[in-house]
Amino acid sequence: MKKFWKIGLSAFLAVGLLAACGQEAKDNKPATEQQTQQETAQDEATFPMTITDALGKDITLEAPPEKIVSLIPSNTEILFGLGLNDEIVGVTDNDDYPPEATEKDKVGGMEYDIEKIIALKPDIVFSHESSMSLSEEAIAQLESAGLKVFVVRNAQDFNETYTTIEQLGRATGKLPEAEKIVANMKAKVEEVLTKVKDVEPKKVLVEASDEPDIYTAGNGTFMNAMLEMINAENVAVDGDNWYKIDAEQIIAKNPDVIVVTYHYVPDILTKIPKRAGFDTINAVKNNAIVQVDESTTSRQGPRLAEGLEELAKAIYPEVFK
Repeated sequence: MKKFWKIGLSAFLAVGLLAACGQEAKDNKPATEQQTQQETAQDEATFPMTITDALGKDITLEAPPEKIVSLIPSNTEILFGLGLNDEIVGVTDNDDYPPEATEKDKVGGMEYDIEKIIALKPDIVFSHESSMSLSEEAIAQLESAGLKVFVVRNAQDFNETYTTIEQLGRATGKLPEAEKIVANMKAKVEEVLTKVKDVEPKKVLVEASDEPDIYTAGNGTFMNAMLEMINAENVAVDGDNWYKIDAEQIIAKNPDVIVVTYHYVPDILTKIPKRAGFDTINAVKNNAIVQVDESTTSRQGPRLAEGLEELAKAIYPEVFK
């Protein structure tokens, strides 16, 4: 009988919203400084090496891992970007990029198949800090079985994302590849910021789910950091993290642009203007309700710079003509 580590549906949806859309946890900030000092002190790609994860846990790797399991899409995108196609032996049901990820063995989505992960005999399992509230028990089971589980920090901004990519590159013996990814991302980010540096800031609301439970990005989210980078004013910044906002509040905040990050509601762009009272909102009056790709604008991986550009184009289309 297979043993599954189960996540309740409501809890899974909550974590999906918070993790995929950028809910940030700062509980273990000191570990970042510690891990940076340790990694800077050691040779770039010398094994054995000891790396420190988001929980402050030291993990020693004797050699570059030959078998890897990833428990979140953002980690998977980084690992594939590093060229570890052959080494990746397991991913979650939610991993859809690159297309090759869909061909890998699945180790669960709403639940982790613990026995399958163990049977894959990975040299390392990459988990993520954003899902720790639900995956702590699963990680404990994997570690009890003798597996090494590295919890990747939930990045707060682009700089921390760069650090994560370089960290995974170092841990897998792919640091040069990681540095190339980071350099390309920085170049794209600089290109975007140059284009929007003189724009007249627009008031923006980011909507991550449909009514009656509309969630938006508040202060402390990665999305808010991205809006600040491109000189957009987040009308929901008076709230913290991703939080539920009422339609009446949206009307009162009167955003110039409404950015929709979800695709599960058919014709959502035509549905939003029909909400009661929304005809008074500038975004509705000016037909400035736009939809962006949830993955590229939220996953903390190589495509995030493209996501920043997509977000900037959605808010300031006139600048990118």
